Amino acid sequence: MVRRKPLVVVTRKLPDSVETRMRELFDAKLNLEDVPMDQAALVEAVKTADVLVPTVTDRIDSAVLSQAGENLRLIASFSNGVDHIDVASALNRGITVTNTPGVLTEDTADMTMALILAVPRRLAEGAQVMISDKEEWPGWSPTWMLGRRIWGKRLGIIGMGRIGQAVARRAKAFGLQIHYHNRRRLPTGIEEMLDATYWDSLDQMLARMDIVSVNCPHTPATYHLLSARRLKLLKPEAYVVNTARGEVIDENALTRQLEAGELAGAGLDVFEHEPAVNPKLIRLARHGKVVLLPHLGSATLEGRVDMGEKVIVNIKTFMDGHRPPDRVLPAML
Repeated sequence: MVRRKPLVVVTRKLPDSVETRMRELFDAKLNLEDVPMDQAALVEAVKTADVLVPTVTDRIDSAVLSQAGENLRLIASFSNGVDHIDVASALNRGITVTNTPGVLTEDTADMTMALILAVPRRLAEGAQVMISDKEEWPGWSPTWMLGRRIWGKRLGIIGMGRIGQAVARRAKAFGLQIHYHNRRRLPTGIEEMLDATYWDSLDQMLARMDIVSVNCPHTPATYHLLSARRLKLLKPEAYVVNTARGEVIDENALTRQLEAGELAGAGLDVFEHEPAVNPKLIRLARHGKVVLLPHLGSATLEGRVDMGEKVIVNIKTFMDGHRPPDRVLPAML
């Protein structure tokens, strides 16, 4: 008897090599148009699928899960974070949830470091001058387009997991002094290797930093972790960089402080209400106060292929009756 291949519904277009392998191993229903699924389409998917492969833009909430069919036993998310999935509701319905940790670390840390450099050194603003139709570059000048030095500044990392540590390694090479706040203090050996100073009080760390990098996941505990009150603790000459999740920062409060000159600048790859971007942030970016990127932190071909391979391993392992390697548990959230 030939065993039926599991029906795997993929919500977005994935790299060709990943989709080809999925078609070989599973009865894969692909989204070749790459049009985001609305809630009705997601409900239809969970009704019919054995495995759902969503991405960070798909809201798999309790309303969607309440209509899941009996065959749905695995949500293998093509993502590092799982804040787009109601994991508790899934587990209560006997549905296993997996993600793709680890493979995005270096790419996201590279982008974080790029923003740490870009904002104080005015890279985006300078690049725009070179291609502007409105003005011609007048040539080098001793006082034109002056930014701020990176070397010797204090970097405060919020969230010292894989990505936070990878950012710290890069920043140390650029001569930054590494500080961090985390749910748990790192082992002494890692702190020594990174020359990292631990702060159990986030408030105290923020008040002393020149640059703050957000590298923690979005959970109920980290929603607006950088609140209006905490943003007020930052020095007026400080910069904020976020490549984690937009919801971690009170975006309206951040925008108000930038407009008022109470912060030197910000580099943002993620936004609180993606894909919508606060128009005031766009205006600030046009005036060189902010660098905005369209969620490019993990956007490398190698990274996306590695994510897809992790998804496939999780599905194959689960369907073979074993525990998938990247299972998400409530204690991890």
